[in-house]
Order: sequence, then structure tokens, then C-alpha cells
Amino acid sequence: MNIGLIAHDSKKKLMQNFCIAYRGTLSKNDLYATGTTGRLIEEMTNLTVHKYLAGHLGGIEQLGAQILANEIDLVIFLRDPLTPKSHEPNVALVLQRCDENNIPIATNLATAELLLKALERGDLDWREMYK
Repeated sequence: MNIGLIAHDSKKKLMQNFCIAYRGTLSKNDLYATGTTGRLIEEMTNLTVHKYLAGHLGGIEQLGAQILANEIDLVIFLRDPLTPKSHEPNVALVLQRCDENNIPIATNLATAELLLKALERGDLDWREMYK
């Protein structure tokens, strides 16, 4: 499966820790991330991440194009609902594109864990048929 990973600046450390905890599951899938998030994940986990530009430099649009083309199967977007910065990735754009293609998306740690547990159990295998 193709997994998109995005994190607002204040959630990047949480994303790193999440990827460490679920390294085994993530290593069996193709990972795509905005530039800074992808680099930080690689540094902490040694996972291979296909990196786009930094989110504010167009990386969110690059990932969004893959979502729109239905080439991403699952998105984890750890966002800061209280203090998002103007240069950080656009939550609404990602949510809209995931909704258009019926792509599961998590915007917080609790939902991200549920989605990866479902992935481990094979509950998301329907994505292969949906594409």
C-alpha cells in the first residue's frame, strides 16, 4: 500500500515517534511524505520515504496530486488544530481529495494508530480492488 505522511511543524516529533513505534508495519509499505517530514522520518527510523518538496514549497500539492489520482491508499496527517501556521500544509485540501477518492485519513494519533492496526489485520485490502 502507498501511505502518505504529513505533519504540521509542532507534530513532527510525534510523527517520528509514531513511525518508530510502527516501523515494522510501515516498512512493508511504500511511504510518501512532504520533504521535511520525510527527511525526519528517515533519519529516525531508517525507513525509505519518497519525499516531495517541503509542504510550503509545493510538497502538499505534489502529494495532493497523487491522492487525486487515487495512487495513495492511506494518509496520516498529524495536524495542529490550535496553532497552524500559514506556511503549513492545507488540511482542507488534503481532506477534500481523500474524500473524493474514498481514501482513509487520520488527523490525530488515535486515528492513525487505528488505521495502522487495520492495515496490519488486512482490513484495508479493499483499497486494491477500489483502485
